[in-house]
Amino acid sequence: MDSLILLALAPVFLGFIAWEAWHFRRKGRSNYTWADTVSNATLALMHQASDAVAWLLTFGLFVALWRHRLFNIPATWWSVVLLVVAQDFCYYGFHRTSHRVRWLWASHVTHHSSERLNLSTAFRQSLTYPISGMWLFWLPLAWIGFAPAHIVAVVAINLAFQFFVHTEAVGKLGWLEQVFNTPSHHRVHHARNPQYLDRNYAGVFIVWDKLFGSFTPEDPDHPCVYGIVHPIRSHNPITLTVHEWIAMLRDAARARGLRQRLVQLFGPPDRALAGRDSASVPRAHGIGTTLQPPP
Repeated sequence: MDSLILLALAPVFLGFIAWEAWHFRRKGRSNYTWADTVSNATLALMHQASDAVAWLLTFGLFVALWRHRLFNIPATWWSVVLLVVAQDFCYYGFHRTSHRVRWLWASHVTHHSSERLNLSTAFRQSLTYPISGMWLFWLPLAWIGFAPAHIVAVVAINLAFQFFVHTEAVGKLGWLEQVFNTPSHHRVHHARNPQYLDRNYAGVFIVWDKLFGSFTPEDPDHPCVYGIVHPIRSHNPITLTVHEWIAMLRDAARARGLRQRLVQLFGPPDRALAGRDSASVPRAHGIGTTLQPPP
């Protein structure tokens, strides 16, 4: 399971976090706080537990699709490379959808809720991803013909790679910026500046953003301001996990008619807010909106 792979890498992740904290302390910057870091770690443990349960419940579906696969793909070096690329394409689809469909945003908002960006921010995940349907985006890989166990491993590798792009300690990386997701690209993704909203969804390869028009480079004249448009102002892991689910379900219950209820649940976050009294807008609603950041 991918949870076991990520847990095995935990000492590596913790070592880099310690290095980054020391690096910024030496430079006189306070890029970590205990409250934020402990919150991130707690959210990571909650996410890993729910992720393990989700794989146990859904793995049989992956196996069933693989048994009716379109192609017999052998386990070779080229099939591994192909799977890495295919899974990253699926991840791009999941990530972009997570910013444009409120049901998925209700889970993904947790990851964006910190107003800091450091390596521990990568741990800031939601235990509700199985409910919002993250696993659905990997199902086509099994139907194509990739073995379910290999899919799980590559998902873990993709997520492990992304740990290293959550940092301000690394500048631009030359030609690598043209092909791969880098810290510079991902800083843009976590920024709430109006020109950076809903950009750079890449997991490993930035080429998807460039192909599908969602790429924006980091501009040194516009430093990234991190977090969501309406900050949640909490370090409570439960609050960070459920606040948007509560807001979304409340808005759907108050909506008039089936169509408006579906808009609240599955429409883009900005459309879900359309026509509502501004006083009723959730404080932590969406980096995926077109709203301007608060002063």
